[in-house]
Amino acid sequence: MPQLLLVEDDPEIRRALIRALSDLGHAVTSAAAGLVGLQQVLAHRPDLVVLDLGLPDVDGQELLRMLRSVSDVPVVVATARDDEVQIVRALHGGADDYLVKPFSAAQLDARVRAVLRRTRAGAPAAGPSELVIGELRLDPAARVATLAGVPLELSAREFDLLSFLAARAGTVVSKRDLLTHVWRQPWGGADKTVDVHLSWIRRKLGETALQPRYLHTVRGVGVKLTAPPS
Repeated sequence: MPQLLLVEDDPEIRRALIRALSDLGHAVTSAAAGLVGLQQVLAHRPDLVVLDLGLPDVDGQELLRMLRSVSDVPVVVATARDDEVQIVRALHGGADDYLVKPFSAAQLDARVRAVLRRTRAGAPAAGPSELVIGELRLDPAARVATLAGVPLELSAREFDLLSFLAARAGTVVSKRDLLTHVWRQPWGGADKTVDVHLSWIRRKLGETALQPRYLHTVRGVGVKLTAPPS
């Protein structure tokens, strides 16, 4: 059963959606404010967030940015804001879909299930419990990375990015794929985000783009992770 978090400040709408989505086969928890919703995402890791943009404590667009900095949970924006600027901003900011009020519960249910199908299909298949490339070791379950036995201090996004590349060691991965599967964002000129995170990871691996050891840029194609020569 999909676990949904509904972030909606209007109590009447919140109650109606909880009842309708529960009847349609979802387990639904809710938050009436943005920062409470963010805390619930971190604590309970729902399968998907349904997010209103008009929140009392923080604007929904800003909350979406905060969510994307700490989690890759799928997000369906469900709001009364119907102007194109807001829609484009939300989708570029990491929303997986955008729904304008008023809408039926059946329509929201269909959008939620479509997003869940896409994100689950795009998730990498379960791999080994530990990924080993040269002296680099990553444990995805424990979210621990070490280099030559020394722990690497990685942010959540850096660990996800390095794990994604490690699971495909020796294969060139495009920036489009990294944005889609690690950031869950559409391609749209955000490749600088990938470059910045790669530069941070390189620094922690003790290398540079000009003198790579593990992370190798293939110009015009993408990046690949390989073990350095013995």
